[in-house]
Amino acid sequence: MKESFRTRLFRWAMNWWPCYRGAGARVAFIAADWSEVRVHLGLTLRTRNYVGTIFGGSLYASVDPFYMIMLIKRLGPDFVVWDKAATIRFLRPGRTTLTATFSIDPDEVRTIRQMLETQPKVDRTYTVKLVDAQGTVHAEVDKVVHVRRKDAPSRH
Repeated sequence: MKESFRTRLFRWAMNWWPCYRGAGARVAFIAADWSEVRVHLGLTLRTRNYVGTIFGGSLYASVDPFYMIMLIKRLGPDFVVWDKAATIRFLRPGRTTLTATFSIDPDEVRTIRQMLETQPKVDRTYTVKLVDAQGTVHAEVDKVVHVRRKDAPSRH
């Protein structure tokens, strides 16, 4: 699926948003239906750590918001979506440009909607991998995303 004008505009805005831009990552693609997002993170002066590889904070920041945003866009305004937890595993030092590809298929969206018909809230876990051009995984991030219907009671 191609980008739409709206997703292209969102991609452009995201790449200029100061807290995301500071991480050194670039959003490269957002599908028109928000089913896929691709992000690139290169080794630059901005992302280089003490030992000359990509800083772990940049690795995490490059992937942080996307599953939450994708679910907000895919589920629509009747749902509340929040990041709840994250775990990162550093597998190899990043010395070249790494790419993360996020995807949420229609079956996952249907599953969440069905679960929320009988439960007030659900937590879903998604894994994204940061890979180099040869497909070697350098880091894996698990994101736990909390979803509830807006009309469901919330705990404060």
